[in-house]
Amino acid sequence: MSQEASPRGTFQRIAEQLKAEIDADPAMAELPSVAELIDKYEVSRGVFLRAFGVLRKEGAAESVPGGRWRVIRTGQPTDRRPLAERLVDVFVDDGLVVGAAFPSASALSVRFGVSRPTVTKGLEKLEAAGWLSAGGQGKVRTVRAVPNARGAFVACRS
Repeated sequence: MSQEASPRGTFQRIAEQLKAEIDADPAMAELPSVAELIDKYEVSRGVFLRAFGVLRKEGAAESVPGGRWRVIRTGQPTDRRPLAERLVDVFVDDGLVVGAAFPSASALSVRFGVSRPTVTKGLEKLEAAGWLSAGGQGKVRTVRAVPNARGAFVACRS
């Protein structure tokens, strides 16, 4: 059986091709989805999972929630904290005060490069902690507490 006809090594060849695409496109931040790659290469999902495993082992990519894969570039810092923790940084970064409108889920999804439902889950954690007012469709979330100098949150007195 020829090398082309054999499934052995297919995942390695695909991993090499994906690595070449990553190297050729410095702006690439995320790998195509498994469904997109199945259509392109016409092989099974398992082959891509093995190829992604090779990229992870080589430090070229890592999995992220939602079944996607993020490209890792040497020398570029990547914030791997949970989204809820990164959302807390918005208070300081945007200079928000108690009563100020918090950015929308749509704006935050673009800012952090994640889906809106993912942002909504993070915002719900901040609401549960008492840092934001409850949001909803068409309702703006407002700041109920802000971090003090030591990084702890100070609640609104009203």
